[in-house]
Amino acid sequence: MSQLSVRPYKGTRDFYPEDMRLQRYIFEVWRRVSERFGYEEYNAPLLEMTDLYRAKTGEEIVNEQIYNFTDRGGRDVTIRPEMTPSLARLVAAKQQELRTPLRWYSIPNLWRYERAQHGRLREHWQLNIDLFGTSDVSAEAEVIRIAHAVMQEFGATEHMFTIKLNHRELMSYIFGDYLQLNVDAAHRLSKLLDRKNKMNQDAFKNQIAAILGEKTDQFMALLEVERLRDLPEQLFQSQAAQQLRELARVLHNTGVTNIHFDLTIQRGFDYYTGTVFEVFDTNPDNPRSIFGGGRYDDLLSIFQAKQMPAVGFGMGDVGTMNFLRTHELIPSLSSTTQVYVASLDPAYAEEAEHVANQLRDGDINVAVDTTDQKIGAKIKTADKKNIPRVVIVGAEEAKAGKYTMRELSSGEELTEDIAGLRIILTNDATRRLNI
Repeated sequence: MSQLSVRPYKGTRDFYPEDMRLQRYIFEVWRRVSERFGYEEYNAPLLEMTDLYRAKTGEEIVNEQIYNFTDRGGRDVTIRPEMTPSLARLVAAKQQELRTPLRWYSIPNLWRYERAQHGRLREHWQLNIDLFGTSDVSAEAEVIRIAHAVMQEFGATEHMFTIKLNHRELMSYIFGDYLQLNVDAAHRLSKLLDRKNKMNQDAFKNQIAAILGEKTDQFMALLEVERLRDLPEQLFQSQAAQQLRELARVLHNTGVTNIHFDLTIQRGFDYYTGTVFEVFDTNPDNPRSIFGGGRYDDLLSIFQAKQMPAVGFGMGDVGTMNFLRTHELIPSLSSTTQVYVASLDPAYAEEAEHVANQLRDGDINVAVDTTDQKIGAKIKTADKKNIPRVVIVGAEEAKAGKYTMRELSSGEELTEDIAGLRIILTNDATRRLNI
């Protein structure tokens, strides 16, 4: 038998406690902002029937990127690569009972079999925000405001990221009415646009030319347009362009000003029907899309359910972590353990356990060290674990019922009884929650 590897499966990550602290921080920000906007958390199974993804997700993902297998009952099942089809299933199952608008969010674990690279892994977690039941641009505006608010909650300023907007119906108008393409050519061009930023630009233009021929320069000129009003009049007057114009106005009026029009924004999923958007890092060290979303008004049709307008986005933890690292926005994250109770020697182990249990009774998170290590080594252990304080238990402390607590960041010490320690630690926990 070959030696087992200590490395995780390719495209996945191990999460040591310090890694979990960062992931937990990201999840807490996601939940806090989502709930601030009135969104409620939901979840669904990790496994779904593969037909759910064949119906709407897109050929590339279904044919090349899903983890699927036949279970013992002969069913073709897939480990979910995204959450939106599951969400559609949940809504369709109780459509008659649910009161719209629905404001739901989730943080699912997702899997895709793709090449692991910077910003993309085979396993990740993702914030999903979805608003069902509103058909006008107020829905897009709300969802994009949430995306903007999440970035700000992480400490980002508007110059650190940009929100690029486009519209699927505008692209359909360009492909059909403006360029006179057939359905197959329009589909191939859409998929090519979605890969633009991952391709050599000469190769991109050559593939465009293979589809458009003499219309290549006309289309390439369109891709350079950065403002809606600079589109050809025929396109600017289209309903989709006017919807984007109204969306931009609403967003500007609510303080979201780092938005830009970009015809290359497509989004890869086939179920998008209207506005699409992506959030990009503006730092040249991380010049990539962080996350995106858009409108998908007919997703419920795969269940023969009544159409329900919907807008949403998905923000992955990998891209988020890269953004935070690039902009040095990761805060100092202490352990959830508030205090490390350390006996001066094993003779006071029982007293140390007694102190720890009394503190725990006051809802304080406590770890205890009753080993025979020197107190200096125990203090170093607490510091290494990012535990902010150490309570020392020895002969004098046990006799007096008062215990020395050291703040590791400053070295300051104070001596208090259990009641006093509880007050200090409880106030500190409250202060941290209010930050």
